[in-house]
Amino acid sequence: MARLTIEDCLTQVNNRYDLVPLAAKRARQLTLGKDALVDEDNDKPTVIALREIAAGLITLENIDTIGKTELLDEFAMLNEGEEATAAE
Repeated sequence: MARLTIEDCLTQVNNRYDLVPLAAKRARQLTLGKDALVDEDNDKPTVIALREIAAGLITLENIDTIGKTELLDEFAMLNEGEEATAAE
């Protein structure tokens, strides 16, 4: 099944040499707790990463921004909490 997934990924990413680090980076993000963009279906992070790439949800252009937007949202929430505490 993974071989079919890799072939599907190659329709989204130009070559295998770009696919490997992209999938590895996304699998690492998933392992560290980032939310999956597809149903997990009890799959391992590497398979989930490949399925996300095959679906066109993860690309070379957006892989770095996925974690950053979550961090910025978390920082904004913490900042709002500190401002509310300071106002009291």
